[in-house]
Amino acid sequence: MSPTTPSFESRLLTTASSVEALLDELLSSGGQTGEITRPQRLLDAMRHGALNGGKRIRPFLVVESTALFGGNAKAALRVGCALECLHSYSLVHDDLPAMDDDDLRRGKPTVHIAYDEATAILAGDSLLTYAFDVIAAPETALSDRARVELVLALARAAGIGGMAGGQALDLAAEKQAPDEAGIVLLQSMKTGALLRFACEAGAIISEAPGEDRDRLRRFGEVIGRAFQLADDLLDLTSDAATLGKAAGKDAARGKGTLVALKGQEWAEAELDRLVAEAESLIGPYGEKAETLIEAARFIANRKH
Repeated sequence: MSPTTPSFESRLLTTASSVEALLDELLSSGGQTGEITRPQRLLDAMRHGALNGGKRIRPFLVVESTALFGGNAKAALRVGCALECLHSYSLVHDDLPAMDDDDLRRGKPTVHIAYDEATAILAGDSLLTYAFDVIAAPETALSDRARVELVLALARAAGIGGMAGGQALDLAAEKQAPDEAGIVLLQSMKTGALLRFACEAGAIISEAPGEDRDRLRRFGEVIGRAFQLADDLLDLTSDAATLGKAAGKDAARGKGTLVALKGQEWAEAELDRLVAEAESLIGPYGEKAETLIEAARFIANRKH
């Protein structure tokens, strides 16, 4: 598997910086039309959950899948930030004592540790709601049709039939370990659904034909599987200092993973296969697809 290039790493960092700057602006104390006020402690907790660095791979995929079709780059960045707000909400809630009970996220105290549980719940609720605000707002300069399709696609990726449903399956897996098909289903929802949306969003933003949207959606599904498989490998092989969060927790809780079920050697071979499938899906777009292909390699090869 080919490593990513310095130009890709630079592009990833540049986009992450742009995302961080826009999130900082969106999560500022200045209210928006229709808001009454932004309570400072709640806003601080939201910022703690969302402005904590990271690779920002989901908004990067939104930006690059939009660039593939020559769509509106500024709108793509806003949609990417909306997705990052929603992703951040899921992490804030997943870390709660009633869920995964984690004290550390990206090397920093989780929101409920830095503030308190009630504030963490409200911060997550507010980040979730704000994601749809950002997409629907007039500043996201897209057609009404594109904005409605983005809201619908994100709601379905995030809700009962997507990420939230996947978290429910994940909690159930602590009591009864799923079989291989159950693990694949759980992971396609909990982790894969938002990555799938990130790639499909570029086609929606650009109002690309249905065939292109389907192809990018499938690309997102494939790299979503690769992301989770790489994550499970890291959980097995890394330590907390490397990951910035507790390592080995899935194994300790008895959660089934494909790595535990089929072994490290199989997982590494499967990652190679998934990257090859991702490349074949968007290879027909030629040089324009190279950044997304490198993103697939990066996801499969990441070490933290």
